[in-house]
Amino acid sequence: MQVTRQRKRPTAPRRGLFGRKVRLTLAGTAALAVAGSGVAYGATTGFGENLVGTEYANGLQISSNQIIKPIGDRLVTEYGKFMGSTVSPDGRFLAATANDRSVSLQIFDLQSYKLIWRGGTAAGVDLRLADNTVGQEGPTYSPDGKFLFMPNATGMTRFVVAADGTLSAPTKITIPTAANPSRQALTAGLTFSPDGTTLYAAVNGQNTVVAIDPAAGTITHTWNVGIAPRQLKFVGTKLYVSDEGGRRARAGETTIPSYGTDVPADAYLGNSTNGLLSVIDTADAGAAVTSIPVGLHPTAMYVNGTALYVANTNDDTISVVDTTIGKVVQTIETKPWQSSEVGYEPTGMTVVDGRLLVTLGRANAVAVYKLGERALDPVSFVGLVPTDFYPEDVFSVDGQVVVANRRGIDARGPELTFNAGFGTTPATGHGTHATTASLTRFTLPSDVDIKTKLTPRVFEQNGWGPGDTDVKHANVNGNQTSAVAVPKRIGDPSAIKHVFLIVKENRTYDQVHGDMPEGNGDPTLAQFGEKVTPNTHALARQFGLYDNTYDVGTNSAEGHNWLMQGDNPEYTESSAGEYTRSYDTENDVLGHQRSGFLWTSVKDAGKTARNFGEFSYYVNKPAGATWQKYYCAATSVMDGGDPAQLIDPSIRVNQQSPIPSLNEISNHDAPMFDTNIPDIYRYLIWKQEFEKFGPANLNMFWLSSDHTGGAPDPRAQVADGDLAVGKIVETISHSKYWKDSAIFVVEDDSQNGPDHVDGHRAPIQVISPYAVHDKTVSTYYSQISMIRTIQQILGAEPLNQKLAAATPMFDAFTSKPDFTPFTARPNQIPLTENVATPPACGLDTVANAPAAPRVAPAQVSASVEWEKWAKKQHFSGKTPRADFAHPEQMNRYVWYQTHNWDLPYPGDAKIYLPDDVPGAAIPSADVD
Repeated sequence: MQVTRQRKRPTAPRRGLFGRKVRLTLAGTAALAVAGSGVAYGATTGFGENLVGTEYANGLQISSNQIIKPIGDRLVTEYGKFMGSTVSPDGRFLAATANDRSVSLQIFDLQSYKLIWRGGTAAGVDLRLADNTVGQEGPTYSPDGKFLFMPNATGMTRFVVAADGTLSAPTKITIPTAANPSRQALTAGLTFSPDGTTLYAAVNGQNTVVAIDPAAGTITHTWNVGIAPRQLKFVGTKLYVSDEGGRRARAGETTIPSYGTDVPADAYLGNSTNGLLSVIDTADAGAAVTSIPVGLHPTAMYVNGTALYVANTNDDTISVVDTTIGKVVQTIETKPWQSSEVGYEPTGMTVVDGRLLVTLGRANAVAVYKLGERALDPVSFVGLVPTDFYPEDVFSVDGQVVVANRRGIDARGPELTFNAGFGTTPATGHGTHATTASLTRFTLPSDVDIKTKLTPRVFEQNGWGPGDTDVKHANVNGNQTSAVAVPKRIGDPSAIKHVFLIVKENRTYDQVHGDMPEGNGDPTLAQFGEKVTPNTHALARQFGLYDNTYDVGTNSAEGHNWLMQGDNPEYTESSAGEYTRSYDTENDVLGHQRSGFLWTSVKDAGKTARNFGEFSYYVNKPAGATWQKYYCAATSVMDGGDPAQLIDPSIRVNQQSPIPSLNEISNHDAPMFDTNIPDIYRYLIWKQEFEKFGPANLNMFWLSSDHTGGAPDPRAQVADGDLAVGKIVETISHSKYWKDSAIFVVEDDSQNGPDHVDGHRAPIQVISPYAVHDKTVSTYYSQISMIRTIQQILGAEPLNQKLAAATPMFDAFTSKPDFTPFTARPNQIPLTENVATPPACGLDTVANAPAAPRVAPAQVSASVEWEKWAKKQHFSGKTPRADFAHPEQMNRYVWYQTHNWDLPYPGDAKIYLPDDVPGAAIPSADVD
């Protein structure tokens, strides 16, 4: 990382992207009236107590603060979310790469409207694939339709296409890994030359484009292009390349890395700062590659005569390039809601009957624009057509519109079986990895119907205004109200001055709270109930139980983005096929939206922020720093020992972030994710600073023990995380800051457990004197609602349209404070349970603790092999990575640990060794 300059923190609050009326530019925005002056925000109060996964009169409630009810015919597939898609030259078949269900390629017959073929490593697929990785872009048919080419991490796979659309005879075409530095191809877009003789591939991981002989599979030429090339389109002999990361960095520029490349970046907001089209003249292989500047994150392209439309996904615009002169001649804004300029994410385009159709991934809609007489004439906005969850591409096929929806109907695929706690029975329920995708098809409605009927429906489904004047910006009329916990308008005074956001790992509501009769729980799914999590249960009883709140993401890569950005940008959505460029995008500039992060929005409001590990990347832990050493240091200090031992050089971490604005507010002694550092150690690092300097206005934590995978067994690690939360709340609530504090506890995702309502439903706590006490809150909320609440309290502008539309968690707070503090409950499970090497300070002893699981004598050798596997899963060490392990292997590892290593995983006939686990393709396409 090279940082040669940094934007200083503003001395006065900066105007956010939402503190003004949005400019209506040429053909850009829906001109819907907004009552009164200033900015009107949306409202999701209409969701009431909706349950995710339930179909209501106005549509299906999903986990992302949205309802979906598409027009036309829906075809759902239960074999994972789409990464990219394409239609065969004759328009009969649609091929889509997929991820998350060990099925990497699916073929649909658009005449019969059925799924006809699957390839991957899952049981029952039509063809088992040796390479199950997929890139950020979809497959490509040869011009004659006889072959299909699927992008892979290290090249591509060529299939023979039968007359019925099914595939056979896979042949691997390898694109070598770069030698210095070592970077895989991460193949993205593919296209054929106009004469059909040469295949071109965007080598995303190496910032190049290659020409390939499609029959021989040999590379005939390589061109250097911009950063992270995505799609390829021909106009004549010129090949246009959308470079998502823009141009290469110049000397002296501020940069943040992405897969080993220094990307020009904004040091404060943390985003890349330019987008680029590279232009290759294939008629002259020796000619220099030229370029055309466009908006941020150019991804999809569409050719319409001499016009080239470019989707600038992170800019929420479409650049219209006149290919005869090589310049952008028009910019179309894809920002249909006046109150927000950020976060619609245009992802795909087509032209139908003189209308340009653009998929807006985060709006669950297709935006429709009327073209002029010529392709380059100015366009005019018609309106929006509703789709399923996250439309990633759109096609015109035989007079109909076909939309490929990445997330379909959300995680409503087959129920999954989990077991993560000793002494529990197999738990089967909804899980986030039961991801779906879908196709929707329809005849394009009339412009009048789109304007008057469908556009209002899309607005309602997203919770967009123009209506809830109660949550307008305070500057609308200058009225000020007396301080309340959560002001109704941004900028009005709040009684809360200090917010603490505690991020944990991977649990569902039922998995923790299913045993609480006060809420909508299933006790059979409570794998970490009150015996393991006494503090979580006590906090819920004292400060309110939330039984209808949802994490949005499938996994940690998405979950931390939803919490820190209020969105999971398209780059991370489409990286899920392989997660090789990055997993969590803490270290990847291309995973960052242009409007910044939660902490920058708080700083822009004139407030302070402090970070204790959240969204950090480099842990820099000393060699030989074991879980046992951290445990002994922590327990010694908790028993009155010298606090200096917490930062003894043998265990002291040096946590760093490549995002300068986060790095400067971080306590570098506070560890990020590492399952071999106890959360009680993290608690004590924070406590030292809290007692010495007091809190900032925003304080962020990452507690990772309940992820499991460290030295103790699963329930001991969950108990450790529970105790740490209890101790943090105890410390705050017994301090002078309690009177004006609010603590939010949330999982980054809920992927590793079952739930009878929906796999996204998660345990949260809202803890404050102003929190509702002794009450169950069943209002529909999500992580988006929580982040909007934090911003509302601290006077920060919403970062994007998802946050602007969200209603703060008003039902979580009361106007009459109860200042009764909280006293932490002691752990009831030994924190050292089943540690292979006892700590030097001795084992944790707990009165009346249940017996710990033991390895059955016949399975000692199997347990040894699994422990060897565990050491390779980045649970700890120099490069810990949240959720690196494959779900099928991780589920069995935890099951065997907690069932004496002698009980087969539910549905298995025997105890498996790691490499023998069914469906566990290595490397994993998605992770647990």
